[in-house]
Amino acid sequence: MTATDPALTALSQGWCALSLLHGKIEARIERALQSGHGLSVREYSLLDVLSRQHNGPGGHLQMKQVADAVVLSQSATTRLVTRLEDRGLLTRYLCDTDRRGIYTDVTEAGLTLLAEARPTNDTALRAALDEAARNPELAPLVRTVEALKVPAQAVGSA
Repeated sequence: MTATDPALTALSQGWCALSLLHGKIEARIERALQSGHGLSVREYSLLDVLSRQHNGPGGHLQMKQVADAVVLSQSATTRLVTRLEDRGLLTRYLCDTDRRGIYTDVTEAGLTLLAEARPTNDTALRAALDEAARNPELAPLVRTVEALKVPAQAVGSA
């Protein structure tokens, strides 16, 4: 395959379209969450992922699992957790069975903020997808996103 190979060019254009769609969605949601709730997309995603944890075996996520779920490095995730902890939205504590393990839970204030922000996130997502669907290059990707039926637990686990 050469740099001028049509298959490579098509692949590159597809990736550019996907990247453009992601950027448009993220920017729209970021503006809505920041203005309405003082949250970034990453902060919202972290609260959402951590709110799905439960007690019992396999119920709490390790920091690497959290980092994978919010698509950040472990160090960036730790900094994000610290910021939200400083705001009283998260707490950290040592694992009972492995003193090296640290768990993170969403506080009541964090759950309240997440519940308030969820409709804003969903509305901004729908608006971004509707806008992108009017672009012929992005419309097929929008249809694909809309057709996906991925359970939240599966996101970030692989």
